[in-house]
Amino acid sequence: MKRRLTAGVFYFHSIYSHLFIFLLMKTILTLLILISSILYSQNSATITYNFYSNGSPAGTPPLVLEASSKISRYTNASGETFYIDHTSAKTYQSTALKNGDIVTDEESINNYPIPELQSDTMTILGYLCKKAHVVIRSNHIDIWYTTQTEFKGTPSVNIGPALGLVLKIIRNGNFEITAEKLEVSSENISLPASFGEIVELPYYRYKVTAQNYTTVNIFQNEKINYGDKPVNLLTNSPDITYRFSEGTVILRKVKLPENMGAHSVVAELTERSTGDAYDRTGSLFIIPDITKDTSLTFIDAFINGIKALPLYETKNKKDYRGFTLTDKYTPPIELMRFITPFGIGHYNSQVQVYNTVWQDSVTYKQDITNLLPALQGEVWFGIFIGCYDKGGHNVSLNLKYYPDDVPQEPAPVSKEWIQPLLFTTNIMEANSQEYATIFGSDTLKVTVDIPEGLKSLTLRYISTGHGGWGGGDEFNKKVNYIFADGKPVYSFIPWRDDCGMYRKYNPASGNFPNGMSSSDFSRSGWCPGSTSLPVDIPLNLKPGRHTFSVYIPMGKPEGTSFSAWNVSAVLIGKY
Repeated sequence: MKRRLTAGVFYFHSIYSHLFIFLLMKTILTLLILISSILYSQNSATITYNFYSNGSPAGTPPLVLEASSKISRYTNASGETFYIDHTSAKTYQSTALKNGDIVTDEESINNYPIPELQSDTMTILGYLCKKAHVVIRSNHIDIWYTTQTEFKGTPSVNIGPALGLVLKIIRNGNFEITAEKLEVSSENISLPASFGEIVELPYYRYKVTAQNYTTVNIFQNEKINYGDKPVNLLTNSPDITYRFSEGTVILRKVKLPENMGAHSVVAELTERSTGDAYDRTGSLFIIPDITKDTSLTFIDAFINGIKALPLYETKNKKDYRGFTLTDKYTPPIELMRFITPFGIGHYNSQVQVYNTVWQDSVTYKQDITNLLPALQGEVWFGIFIGCYDKGGHNVSLNLKYYPDDVPQEPAPVSKEWIQPLLFTTNIMEANSQEYATIFGSDTLKVTVDIPEGLKSLTLRYISTGHGGWGGGDEFNKKVNYIFADGKPVYSFIPWRDDCGMYRKYNPASGNFPNGMSSSDFSRSGWCPGSTSLPVDIPLNLKPGRHTFSVYIPMGKPEGTSFSAWNVSAVLIGKY
């Protein structure tokens, strides 16, 4: 009886033990389902990346990547949003432009470089990461990615978008993008309802970049030739193109943006021959709009003729006018000196040279930021090309203001003093203005008053020698000597040895039996189809009146051939 009771008790306890285990397992299963449900609802993650250069913060704002198993996205410091659709294996680079339009580039992940998988591992934010390596445009890039999570994405869409979740990128061993925080969430990540206009990547980049800088069109497809009389009398009206000196000069007053401090400004001048076959001196200049006193400018010469400008007294008694600053006259400020190539565009089909493809036009680009204080408000712009051809040339001019940082708010231009001193290019050549042969008998001198308070002073100097025969200064090295108050401050030989680089712009250039072309020969500070680079000369002068002098040992004439030197100089002072 006792044994039977014990067995019953054992049986009773056994039933309850199984029941307890069953209930425990059911509870655990319920918890697992609940946890799984919670985890499933946390179907995205936010990963914060920081940027480092040589181990130190790179100064770039953190990048936040939102990632799920299907879609990932991030927005860079410039406001572009990048998406990766892991299901369709496509990426999208999208921007809302300032005018409200949306443009997007769509790419297949298969178009990106395929990384090489490696055996190295590293733990980042608790995840075991594998290593991959890829070379993109000569940059060696190490990629650390994990497959221990369902989340996928990369902080750079073209670097490892198909690997998993990229947590670190190292470029060339010294630049890092590193994930430093990962937070899971239940936010649903999806593609936008519309990507706007889908465009090719080059056009996308153009549209996005173009909205970050300011373009001002000065001239558009204007003719410069010889033989055309002015079509209208000069008034003070803006946005009208005036033509002077038998059509070899165009002039226009333009309203420029103001408060463009923290910007770089670049002049872009495009030229194409419409009949002229020769290399010609060209000058892009502005004319100070002086209204506060009775000073003369080159505007007076255009209205009343070159004799309206002051005469420079010389030993050879020639009628040199408009070359130097005086108490009553302010010369133009030269922004860019350029020399046209031999017949670019017009003669392309008429001259064939083996293994040479002619360019249709040439675009001269020059940074003129140091003259930015003079490039605000209403400004007179002029372009001169010294041609004697009825067909002449076609020109366009844009000024582009590039912000130092993006985004960039307009800021006042720092206070600077800009004073033109010299301008010897005879831009009224067609109306009998003398060539700058003055250096054959005289040193060119100019006197100027330097104001108080300048912290630095620089002379911006441009010089090109002309005289296109064997003994002419175009083909012979000549030293330019610059003096201040009789003391030498700078000397150099303006010379170009790289003229052969511009052969593709010169279809009408003469070809010689020795294999050289005329456009290939080295010259005095210029090449056909190039600009003449300014020289910036630092000065240490006290406030007050000073005299600058320029001496060039110019060669003597031979028969009807003669040399000349086109020189411009501008003082730039910073307060």
